[in-house]
Amino acid sequence: MRILIVEDEPRMLELLRTGLYERGFTVMTAADGNTGLRMAMTHEIELIVLDIGLPDLNGYALMEGLRGCASVTPVLMLTARDAEEDIIRGLEAGADDYLTKPFSFPELVARIHSITRRKREEGGCAVKDSELEIDLVRRVVTRSGNGIDLTRLEFRLLQCLVRRAGQCVPRQDVMEFVWGADHAVGPTALDVLVNSLRAKLDAPYSRKLIGTLRGSGYTLRLPAAASRRKS
Repeated sequence: MRILIVEDEPRMLELLRTGLYERGFTVMTAADGNTGLRMAMTHEIELIVLDIGLPDLNGYALMEGLRGCASVTPVLMLTARDAEEDIIRGLEAGADDYLTKPFSFPELVARIHSITRRKREEGGCAVKDSELEIDLVRRVVTRSGNGIDLTRLEFRLLQCLVRRAGQCVPRQDVMEFVWGADHAVGPTALDVLVNSLRAKLDAPYSRKLIGTLRGSGYTLRLPAAASRRKS
């Protein structure tokens, strides 16, 4: 796997480069945001380990630049900030997961494997029906022919429900999928996110797809004829 590390602190950059190389990864490095963005767009990169506090172009802006160019390269965000708003901002900008400093190297490697495994599982998984269509690769959602524009967190929530469609997904499972295993967000953030997704996916239509099992979790009620497929 080819990994791009974007980190401006020389000691941390070398630690990451050496450690990942010794574990069998092909490693490329960049010490500022502009270089990191250019490398991410011009090389075949399978995952980006991205620091937030970068010179020239910070990590948030770099992720926005990537996603704005339709890049789906997974991003693991490294940050010394563990405030809820910083984590949400990073995930909304396009990060797939985050890790707060200081962290252990085994945990970093485990997160990298978790992200890439999840991406492989999601590849080609879709829901298709005359009413509802969800393409988890291209991140396109339509209902009754109408395109639905979702934020990154809304799409992650929908992904979580699609993976276990027809089942009750516990609230804790949903929060871990959307914000990561070490999330620092409270339950109110999930309530807000579910309501936001409902407003776009369900509110304009008489048939409601997102159900709530009070005190337990959420379920996605797919249309009877809907099919899930793997390509």
